[in-house]
Amino acid sequence: MDALQVLFNAVTVIFIAVTMFAAGLSTPLAALRAVLADLPLLALALLANLVLLPLLGWGLAALFALPAAGFIALVLVASSPGGPFGAKLSMVQKGDVVAGTAMQVLLAAVASLTFGPTSTAVLSAAEVGQEISLDVAALVRTVAILQLVPFAVGLVVRHYAPAAALSWHPAAAVISNVTFLMVLAGMLLGSWRDIAALLGSRTLLAGLVLAVAAFAAGTLLATGPPARRTTMGGIAAVRNVGPPLAAVGIAFGDERAVLGALAAVLVGGLAAALPVAAVLGHRRDDGTG
Repeated sequence: MDALQVLFNAVTVIFIAVTMFAAGLSTPLAALRAVLADLPLLALALLANLVLLPLLGWGLAALFALPAAGFIALVLVASSPGGPFGAKLSMVQKGDVVAGTAMQVLLAAVASLTFGPTSTAVLSAAEVGQEISLDVAALVRTVAILQLVPFAVGLVVRHYAPAAALSWHPAAAVISNVTFLMVLAGMLLGSWRDIAALLGSRTLLAGLVLAVAAFAAGTLLATGPPARRTTMGGIAAVRNVGPPLAAVGIAFGDERAVLGALAAVLVGGLAAALPVAAVLGHRRDDGTG
């Protein structure tokens, strides 16, 4: 692993941890409990992210007649909810950050258990790829260390030292914003050849359509005011990169074609979701959204 890859990985870890910490600093425990007690919201979010979107990924891969590498990448991404970029999109769109962060962490934790069986079932039914066997314990540990723990620490500080939380939050938000831009730039620079090779391809188009459809599905299958509903849309649109990357390394031997398709789908999805969140945030700043 070269120095740039090590640096990119380190910045990604900082981005995830600081974003979740900042979200915890801004989350009152009472508000978090209210979100987790909203059973209709939880049920709809789980249905959209764990059932509907994997099936949608399968359907789009078949509809666009994707080659094997693109088919595998789209199904892996569709089966992996709970990406930490979702919490960032909640902030960008000035949405319901408490509900978005809580749902993102919950989906990441649940998907660490469901990703392997779900993606294996879809690829087996579609007769594409091969059986995926992942270290579930390692996935759970990764989610806990990078997402659950920083979020919990922020919650504790907010609850027991609200003045400290108020003073620390601006700095954490700045670090989150800067590392977010660095991670985005790293993704684009690190995979530009693979993405360029797929420009105009059905794989890239299918990834964009999946992200847009996921945003719509997450918004429609949600309860509450518009800000909460679009926040759920952003959470659904941004998938978790960790499990798909692990699957490619374990089950597909880091096959370059699959890695390239995966990079295109992930970056394409973020490219589709980020402008929508930015427009919503601008409209809410103006009082029109």
